[in-house]
Amino acid sequence: MKTLIHPTAVIHPQAELHPTVRVGPYAVIGEQVTIGAHTHIGAHVVIEGPTNIGVDNRIFPGAAIGLEPQDLKYKGAASRVRIGDGNQIREYVTINRATDEGEETILGNNNLLMAYVHVAHNCVLGDNVVIANGVALAGHVEIESRVVVGGVLGIHQFVHIGRLAMLGGMSRVDRDVPPYMLIEGNPSRVRSLNLIGLKRAGMNKDEIALLKKAFRVLYRSSLPLTEALEQLDLLGDDEHLQHLRRFLHLSTGAKRRGPIPGRSKGRHSVESE
Repeated sequence: MKTLIHPTAVIHPQAELHPTVRVGPYAVIGEQVTIGAHTHIGAHVVIEGPTNIGVDNRIFPGAAIGLEPQDLKYKGAASRVRIGDGNQIREYVTINRATDEGEETILGNNNLLMAYVHVAHNCVLGDNVVIANGVALAGHVEIESRVVVGGVLGIHQFVHIGRLAMLGGMSRVDRDVPPYMLIEGNPSRVRSLNLIGLKRAGMNKDEIALLKKAFRVLYRSSLPLTEALEQLDLLGDDEHLQHLRRFLHLSTGAKRRGPIPGRSKGRHSVESE
């Protein structure tokens, strides 16, 4: 029977690998690493712990997962990385563990992280997220499910990205991105609804029509954010509308960076007050 672990791989005897895990040449897997069934670890991958990786993941050559955070506040705490199932982590992706005791950097299920993506300490990614090449996520970034992030851009620390949003390539993302929106630019601005993404997600015409009304209230009127949110309350109790309202309310909180505005300052924009 052909072995699934290349003889040049270095695996700590305390690491827990399911018998179906494949490990390529010169990979290094540390003591506190657990890897689930049918996961494929490519050549020269480094995985340190504490790190938990689920089933059916593909980790491509040169990726580095679970190493210490690039954070001067880190003092050796027992933090970790937790990765779900069915992810593709491409060449030279880096995923750092969290900073403080008991904290986690989390990657959900069925995500695609293209080459040279950096996921910093304490980031949380949902499911079915696509991040293109050369993207850098600073610490404590949260990305909800089904987000598409264009290539070669940076996301500021503590920024939240709402579900089904799309971020245009080479944008500067320094504030929260509301759900369902397409943002682009330097500085970034909300340009439109992410209509293609909404249709691909299976939203029906009525749901999309309601989000279009919400978009016009938020980004095609001169209302300040508090008044715009009051207008959204009048549009109904649709699940997606509720999520958009909740996200915007939270985005104006003390520990959040506030939402990215519309395409021009003042008129046709949402600004936190």
